[in-house]
Amino acid sequence: MRIDLTGKTALVTGSTLGIGRAIALGLARTGATVVVNGRRQEAVDTAVAAIRAEVPDAKVEGIAADLGTAEGVAELVAALPSVDVLVNNVGIFNPQDFFKVPDEEWFRFYEVNVMSGVRLSRAYAPAMAERGWGRIVFISSESGLNIPVEMIHYGMTKTAQLAIARGLAKRLAGTGVTVNSVLPGPTLSEGVAEMLRDEVAKTGQSLEEAGAAFVRAHRPSSIIQRAATVEEVANMVVYVCSKEASATTGAALRVDGGTVDTI
Repeated sequence: MRIDLTGKTALVTGSTLGIGRAIALGLARTGATVVVNGRRQEAVDTAVAAIRAEVPDAKVEGIAADLGTAEGVAELVAALPSVDVLVNNVGIFNPQDFFKVPDEEWFRFYEVNVMSGVRLSRAYAPAMAERGWGRIVFISSESGLNIPVEMIHYGMTKTAQLAIARGLAKRLAGTGVTVNSVLPGPTLSEGVAEMLRDEVAKTGQSLEEAGAAFVRAHRPSSIIQRAATVEEVANMVVYVCSKEASATTGAALRVDGGTVDTI
């Protein structure tokens, strides 16, 4: 299958590193005009340059904006009034005991992980519907189903994304705009690498080995028994954004290595 999104504009939020950058790179390879987003201009410029190095003829731009605030979302929409593909990827996570998470941290996680996607979808979806074509993807997590005891506040936001994606898909029924969520499992992004840094230093394991050990210890139901790569997650997202995925909407698509134990 050759996915061709030539002529389409795709915004990937939180795409300077990790899964987001891998998605942006994958979409650039389809011929789409890709807009990279991050909070810092330097990080955005670095990501744009990295994608151009991988795909010399890539049509890629960058917009720095903090999407954890309504003001930041408004700035981005003002700079980019219309998109055909919206990937709501931006997100934060931090292991922290439930009894030590203050109110402001709950609200911060909700603003970044949930409201960024709500605000952007509200801004972009109506014009998609008018044009009769569009793709909206929320990057949720298997943690939205298997709420992690060490990150309950994070799991809550990922469950919320599933509800929003399903509801919005129904709201846009018959318009040609699909809305889906993608649920990665443990993935070797830069954020996870940072979380595993001490373990790598202490044991002398490679990052891949430490990731596999983490999965066996904390996600024992995993069938692949290792962490996924960012490219493996991006492959699913790029397909969901494609013209070929026109009959897939309202779905929660798992790239979790079989961690969620259900049929």
